[in-house]
Amino acid sequence: MATVGDGRPKASRRRGAALETAILKAAWDEVNSVGMAGLTMEGIAERAGTSKAVLYRRWPNRVALVVDAIRREGSFAEEVPDSGTLREDVLTLLRRMSQRFEGTERQIVQGLLAEYFRSPEVAGYLRGQFFGAETIMAILERADRRGEVQLDRITPRVASLPVDLVRHELFRTQAPVPESTLEEIVDDVFLPLLHH
Repeated sequence: MATVGDGRPKASRRRGAALETAILKAAWDEVNSVGMAGLTMEGIAERAGTSKAVLYRRWPNRVALVVDAIRREGSFAEEVPDSGTLREDVLTLLRRMSQRFEGTERQIVQGLLAEYFRSPEVAGYLRGQFFGAETIMAILERADRRGEVQLDRITPRVASLPVDLVRHELFRTQAPVPESTLEEIVDDVFLPLLHH
């Protein structure tokens, strides 16, 4: 075993998945310790036992890193819903968005919302990765394969509408969106637009 000058075992160098796992765990622990307002790449790097340069090679900013940490370590980890119907898949996605304002992770989400308004780059990342814009497209692609919709007739603005409306509700109320509101968004706004 290799040793350092004082005879202690030399730490083995982590790479690949092991390093990424350590960084994401450190980011999760750090954001839970200091909140979004106090979160820095320096703090995450120190907790992970690595350098800021290593973090920046993988993530463009602290928000991108903490979103990935939330997906891995928090309750937000999710697969694309696949219930077999477009309506239920969209409702499942919207419920997940709403549930992010419940429980212990609420303060983290509120911190992310503050970041949303500070940077167009961060806003774009959060829209796609965190607020479901990418997931809604995967849902619509599956619905197209099942024959429920014609994807080539759905504009990007219409496709993102249910996610945008729930995000607006979350920004406005800073609280979970009631089930009745989620159903109204899907049944009275989104689905009729898709079949117009």
